Amino acid sequence: MVEAAVGAGVTRMIAMGVDLARSRTAISLANRFEPVWAGIGHHPTETAPLDIETLRALCEEPRVVAVGEVGLDFEEASGPSRHAQVERLHELFSMAVELDLPVLIYNCGVEVELVVVIKGHPGLNGVMHYFALAWDQAETFLDLGFYLSFAGLVTRPSRNALREVVRQCPADRLLLETDSPYGNAHKRMGVPNRPAFLIDTAELVAELRGISLDDLGELETANALALFRRLK
Repeated sequence: MVEAAVGAGVTRMIAMGVDLARSRTAISLANRFEPVWAGIGHHPTETAPLDIETLRALCEEPRVVAVGEVGLDFEEASGPSRHAQVERLHELFSMAVELDLPVLIYNCGVEVELVVVIKGHPGLNGVMHYFALAWDQAETFLDLGFYLSFAGLVTRPSRNALREVVRQCPADRLLLETDSPYGNAHKRMGVPNRPAFLIDTAELVAELRGISLDDLGELETANALALFRRLK
């Protein structure tokens, strides 16, 4: 998968952790494959206790470039309570600011609460993962200094509002992702997503913004290096 991604022009990938075990796996992959880097995260629906000290230690690994996935999900009934999620997120955001690492934020129907938590941590920066909201909500997160990351969802014919966000997003705040093995482009529905398939989203985004695929590639590289400062 890594070789195929590099062959498609995806030369840097971040494997995100959603719990302690998979954060360690992300580091292992990053140490094994030069194009891969790691994120250390604790997903909001994770039921295991937050081990902030172990996560902090993992963040010191040189191949770790972000804290994520982290965020809020008030729609998953079997997950931790809303209060518990908010308290954990405060801890994770504090750690990210302390270690000068960007955060990758998972958001499921809790934009208002999420904004409140973000504002409680001056100096925090990062990206809104798998962005799928309307322009007025996009503006809120852009005003907070965040990047917006778009995946295969934007290729779905019904997503005209999301395509408008892609058109309006400031060039220096736009990122792309696959969210592998999910987030497939419309033409690949029903098959596992892969990092190489980022090109499906990139082709449409370049078209929506009226630029060449090569120019979009240069823009994406510059934006990723600006946000994920440990990337090389």
